Amino acid sequence: MRTPTLTHWRGSRAFPALLLTLTVITGLVDAVSYLKLGRVFVANMTGNVVFLGFGLAGEASISALASLLAIVAFLLGALGGGRLARRHGHHRGRHHTIAAAVGLVGLLVALIVSLSWGYQALGPRYLLIAILAATMGVQNATARALAVPDLTTTVLTLTLTGLAADSRLGAGKPSHLRRRIVSVLAMFAGALVGALLVLKITVAAALGLACLLQAAVAAAGQVLSAGSPADSWTPAATSASPGKSASTRRNKEDPR
Repeated sequence: MRTPTLTHWRGSRAFPALLLTLTVITGLVDAVSYLKLGRVFVANMTGNVVFLGFGLAGEASISALASLLAIVAFLLGALGGGRLARRHGHHRGRHHTIAAAVGLVGLLVALIVSLSWGYQALGPRYLLIAILAATMGVQNATARALAVPDLTTTVLTLTLTGLAADSRLGAGKPSHLRRRIVSVLAMFAGALVGALLVLKITVAAALGLACLLQAAVAAAGQVLSAGSPADSWTPAATSASPGKSASTRRNKEDPR
């Protein structure tokens, strides 16, 4: 039997909370990768492209190989995320849930690697970079396919730009102001907590918390999407324009 609360959250209105939780996870795993895996990001590919240039220029504190590995693994994960979108994109709720389950598997494998072999040796460190970057690639591709405005889960540059440019002092057309602010705070909170965990406790503690949050997202998605019609997960604006393709909607809403 559906409770009023469960019924209220079924459908596209659940996406902001779910994607904000994934944004926290992004902060957690980037704290792990940057602080303990050799100054490399596993979610922020803009940073890795820049680091790759620095490393190739001879900056000794940055590994060009680690940055390149993260980029390649992220692309492979995004490719897998695209395949998921092709197969399950007709039902955005199930699509998100399946992608969240895949992300949970990736984070659990990373946790097992960190507990079994640590991260100091080159082999386990590169393995962790590859696993986490691929996991974030799946997550980013899924967020892109879902096309929820200002909730990409890994990219904040355009979100911050929108906060300033669309403000009353800027273009004067504030939109999704609260969502943008909360998105930035979610990433900040994840990075702060992740840094405290890896610096004060262990890498496994940060990855363990990421696994718990990811499991909560996957479980919530399963409960909310089970038995719900596909159109309940489609934004009203999209439903009102049935001739508008998903790719067109993504081009309009995707902040990249």
